[in-house]
Amino acid sequence: RRGDSIVARQLAAIRLFRGECMKTTQTIFEDGGHKWTAIVRDPAKPEFLIDTNEYLVQHGGQGLLLDPGGSEIFPAVFSALSSEFDPSKIAGIFASHQDPDIVSSLALWLEFNPQMKCHVSWLWGSFIPHFGGKGDTFVPLPDEGAVIPLAGLQLQAVPAHYLHSSGNLHLYDRQARILFSGDVGAALFPAEKQGLFVEDFSSHIRFAEGFHRRWMGSNEAKRQWCERVSHLEIDMLCPQHGAIYQGADVQRFINWFDELHVGVLRS
Repeated sequence: RRGDSIVARQLAAIRLFRGECMKTTQTIFEDGGHKWTAIVRDPAKPEFLIDTNEYLVQHGGQGLLLDPGGSEIFPAVFSALSSEFDPSKIAGIFASHQDPDIVSSLALWLEFNPQMKCHVSWLWGSFIPHFGGKGDTFVPLPDEGAVIPLAGLQLQAVPAHYLHSSGNLHLYDRQARILFSGDVGAALFPAEKQGLFVEDFSSHIRFAEGFHRRWMGSNEAKRQWCERVSHLEIDMLCPQHGAIYQGADVQRFINWFDELHVGVLRS
């Protein structure tokens, strides 16, 4: 297929330029044809790139890719995803906001499937096209959020504005009880810490504190988000960087974040 050959050439070119890279996949939820896959940890990633988590939601044979990552890591993400799922079945991309580590790989995904849609805050509808796509590529999401359908599954875009982007949305799956939280919950820890899930909240959270103080720009927005998500049933809170919070650690994180003073260089 045309898309396959284009992507194959792009993968080869990027690998020659950057060297072979590698990510792994792990199923974090599965119930029949409904599945969440985390695409994580690239030990061969250049040190000057921030490490990111990508997530694939599968339902009814279709997929939605969450924050697909930057163009530099496209080969690693594409290769890992392809080992688990037919990428031609990806119906769309959800971009929590506009940063390059979120969605600068968009043009490469669109080369593979030009019909793929990108669900993103309306605020970034004229910014993200600089990464690729046309007007009809983008499905603008209103500030109050919206339902994103996936083969009969109803996924909910949840407002998270100013955390850290001024047009920021998270994604909630009521059936799986999973909240994809973008940069909220992110932790920047040493390369030797490779666990996918938070194992000890007290030791883990110190790797999240500096990031949240600096990158989260509004205490009022933070409090609104904490109040909003406290009413959701969440078994896993999945950030774009670092480890996944599960079980009681989800509410521990929400309580910690609610009390944290943000938008400052230091306390």
